[in-house]
Amino acid sequence: MSAARTALDTTLASLNATSRWRPWELALLAALPISWFLVGEHALLANEIAILALFALSLDLILGYAGIISLGHAAFFGTGAYVAALFAKHVMPDPLVGLGVAIAAAAMLGAVSSVLVMRGSDLARLMITLGVAAILFELANKLEFTGGADGLQGVTIGPLLGRFEFDLYGRTAYAYSLALLLIGLLVARRIVASPFGWSLRAIRDNRLRAAAIGLNVNLRLGVIYTISAAMAGAAGAALAHTTGFASLDGLDFHRSADVLLVVVIGGVGWLWGGVLGAIALKLMHDLLSAWTPQYWTFWLGLFLVVLVLVGRDRLFKPSTWWRKS
Repeated sequence: MSAARTALDTTLASLNATSRWRPWELALLAALPISWFLVGEHALLANEIAILALFALSLDLILGYAGIISLGHAAFFGTGAYVAALFAKHVMPDPLVGLGVAIAAAAMLGAVSSVLVMRGSDLARLMITLGVAAILFELANKLEFTGGADGLQGVTIGPLLGRFEFDLYGRTAYAYSLALLLIGLLVARRIVASPFGWSLRAIRDNRLRAAAIGLNVNLRLGVIYTISAAMAGAAGAALAHTTGFASLDGLDFHRSADVLLVVVIGGVGWLWGGVLGAIALKLMHDLLSAWTPQYWTFWLGLFLVVLVLVGRDRLFKPSTWWRKS
C-alpha cells in the first residue's frame, strides 16, 4: 500500500513539475506581444507567420502528442476560411462572431472525420485525411456560392471589437492573429500538461498497452482530433478575416505540406516548435525567393534534407556534430 502511495505521489509530483512555466517559456510568451511594437512595416509578413504558427500548433497536437499522421490538415484550415468569409458576406461582418462560427464548423468536421481516422493503420490515416481534403477542395471548386477557382470575393470584414479597422498596413491584422496564437498556445499547453495530455503520449507510444490499462483510446483520439480541427479552423478564419478573401489555396495539398514542413523544422512534440518553425520557413521563403526567385525551393529542399540527415540537435549544436548516435 505504501509503495503504491509513493508511486502515486511521484507521478503527481512529475505532473505538477511539467505543468509549471519555465523561465524560457515565459520569455518567449512575453516576446510575442512585444513583437507587435517591433514589426513596423513587416506587419503583413508577421501576420502570415502568426497564422501559420497557429496552424502548425494544431497539427502538432495530433502528430507530436497523439501520433496521428495527417496529410490533409488543410481541410480544417480551408473550412474555417470559407465559413468565416461566407458568414461575413451573407450574415454579419463581425470578425469575432464569424470566428466562433468557423471554429464550430471546423470542430464539427473534425469530430465527424475522426471516426474515419481512427480506423486502420498510419498509411490508412494518411490516405483518409488526404481524401477528406481532396473532397472539400473539389466541392469548393464546383459549388457556385464558394466562388470556384476565382475564390470568394466581395467579402467585407467589420472592425475588430467595433473599433479597429483592418488596414492595409496589417497592424490590426497582426494583433488579431497574434492574440489567437497566444490563446492557442495557452490552451494547447494546458492540454498537453494535463493527465489527458499524458494519456495521449501513452497512446502514441503504445496504443495496445494504453488500451490494456483501461484507456478509451478512440474517444481520446477523437477528442484531440476535434480540438486540433477547431484550432486549424481558427487559423483559417484569421486568414479570411485579415485578407478579406477565401480561395481554393486554403484547401490545397501544398497547405498541408507546408504546415508539416513547419512542424518538422521546429520540432515534433514541442509546442514552441510550431512557432519557431513558422518563423524559420516564412523567413527562408521571403529571403530565398528575393535572392533567387527561380530556385529558392532548391535551397529550401537542401536545408530540409540536411536537417533530416544530420538531425536538429547536431545541426544547431556544433559540439555534437561528430558525436555518435
